[in-house]
Amino acid sequence: MAVAMSSTCPGHYCGKMLINGSFDGECGVCPRGEKTNMQKICEKCTESPELYDWLYLGFMAMLPLVLHWFFIEWYSGKKSSSALFQHITALFECSAAAMVTLLVNDPVGLLSIRSCRVQMLSDWYTMLYNPSPDYITTLHCTQEAVFPLYTIVLIYYAFCLMFMMLLRPLLVKKIACGLGKSDRFKSIYAALYFFPILTVLQAVGGGLLYYAFPYIILVLSLVTLAVYMSASEIQSFKNLAAKKKRLVVLFSHWLLHAYGIISISRLDKLEQDLPLLALVPGPALFYLLTARFTEPSRILSEGGNGH
Repeated sequence: MAVAMSSTCPGHYCGKMLINGSFDGECGVCPRGEKTNMQKICEKCTESPELYDWLYLGFMAMLPLVLHWFFIEWYSGKKSSSALFQHITALFECSAAAMVTLLVNDPVGLLSIRSCRVQMLSDWYTMLYNPSPDYITTLHCTQEAVFPLYTIVLIYYAFCLMFMMLLRPLLVKKIACGLGKSDRFKSIYAALYFFPILTVLQAVGGGLLYYAFPYIILVLSLVTLAVYMSASEIQSFKNLAAKKKRLVVLFSHWLLHAYGIISISRLDKLEQDLPLLALVPGPALFYLLTARFTEPSRILSEGGNGH
C-alpha cells in the first residue's frame, strides 16, 4: 500500500506515477519496465541495452548450452555415434529459446529489447532497500530496476527446459542405439538438476554475476583448457593436431578467452582494446612450450638420479 508524501519520495526506488497527464501524489513501486528518475518520477525505460549488457545475457545464455554439451559428451561414451546429433539438438534448443525469449519480451514480436540502465549493484536487489519514512511503516518499492536483465534470463531458462523436454527424449530414443537403456537419458536427467541450480544462481546472485562474469569466463576457460590438455596428454603441437576434436576444444576455449577479454575491456577504446585479443593464444602456447619440463616421470627420474 502506497504512503502519501508531501515532498519527494523516500528511498532510491520509490516514485510517483503519471496518471491521466498528472502525477499521482502517492509514492510507491513503479510499474514493470519503468524506473525512477532524479525527480523520483516513474519513467518508462526506452534505451537499448549496452554492449556489456548483451555480453552478460550471452554469458547467461551460454551456461546451459555448455553444460548440455559437457554432460552429453560425458554420458555418450566413446563408441556412441549419437553425441554429435545431441550437440546439434542442444544448440538448436538454446537458440530457439533465445529467439522466443526476445520475441515475447517488450517490445513484443521484435528481436530487440528495451532496458533500464544498471547504475549500481543495489539495482539488482531492490527488495533490500524498502524505506521506512516514519520508522514504523515500510514502503514496499521492490521492482526490477534492471529491467529486463533479471527476468529475461529466468524466462530463457524456462523455454530451454521446455524445448529440451519436447525434442531431446525423442531424438535420444531414436539414435542413441550405442548406449544402454539406463544411460540414454542421463544427459537429460543432468539438465533437470542444473536448470534449477542456474535459476537459483540467477535469482540470488544475478547482480554479482553481472559484475564478475568476465573474470569468471577467463579463469574457468584457462583452468578447463589446462585440465583438458593435461588429461589428454597433449605435450606438443603434433599431439594437439593429431585429432580434430582437440583442435575444436582449443578453438572453443580461445573464443571464450576472447569473450572474457572483450567483456572486461568493453571495447571503449578500440585502438587500445583490440590488440589485447592477441593474448588469446598465449596460455595454450605457454602450456605447450613448458609441458615437457613439468612431466612427472621426468621429474621423478631426475630426482632418482640425484639431479
